[in-house]
Amino acid sequence: MADITAEMVKNLREATNVSMMDCKRALVEAAGDMDTAMRLLRERGLAVAAKKASRTANQGLILSATAPDGRMSAIVEVNCETDFVARNQIFINFAQALANRALATDGMLADCVTAEVSAKVAEIGENIVVRRNARFTLVSAGMLQTYIHLGGKVGVLLEINCTKAETVSNPIFAEVSRDVVLHVAAANPRYLLSDEIPAAELQAEREIYAKQVEGKPAQIVDKIVDGKIKKYYSEMCLVDQPFVKEPKLSIRALLAEKGKAIGDTLTIRRFVRYQLGV
Repeated sequence: MADITAEMVKNLREATNVSMMDCKRALVEAAGDMDTAMRLLRERGLAVAAKKASRTANQGLILSATAPDGRMSAIVEVNCETDFVARNQIFINFAQALANRALATDGMLADCVTAEVSAKVAEIGENIVVRRNARFTLVSAGMLQTYIHLGGKVGVLLEINCTKAETVSNPIFAEVSRDVVLHVAAANPRYLLSDEIPAAELQAEREIYAKQVEGKPAQIVDKIVDGKIKKYYSEMCLVDQPFVKEPKLSIRALLAEKGKAIGDTLTIRRFVRYQLGV
């Protein structure tokens, strides 16, 4: 049997965009002949992926998965080229399988599924990209909520915590968890808290607002700018946003109100919001 070196496998992979394992198998069958190995991969439809990989994939689906015990959830965005394929059951099933796989990694899912993606590209005939993924695991009392909106075009993963174990089974806690995850989908906050806003971004906003009221007395300018920054927080930061179902309440006030009804303190630990192609 020909000696198949790592360099040979690497070169074939670069030429075909096929997984290392499939490249090595083809080289073994071809007795080390690169052209024969490439032809074998083409005959199996795998090398098609190399040509497809350069095409833009800006359609697709956002999907989620949750472990049976509810203490771990994942979200993933899988892109394809056309909405037609995004609505194809083969692609939907594949994307859901990838969401399930995302439960097993905190790293980049794309790095773990290159062979599966290449095979599916060959089967479907469009470029497929696992764009991003996230996984949350509960480390204290609380609940993970996922929500997929607009047929997979928007997805949210949220962790909300409490201090008492019994709160988790309280229907009020379940209701406010669902309300907040729906709110995130609708209101698209960029941050959880104002402390998370980068100083440079905040300073740029202050300069813009100051320019808008240029010429007024300094103390008036400062007051106006502070008011505009407060409004900026209410647009960008989840806890400061007006609750979409009751705009007179901020999300912070909603949590306080529901926490008081339960007899517990409710906090949002983190969230991820994906929008297809954004």
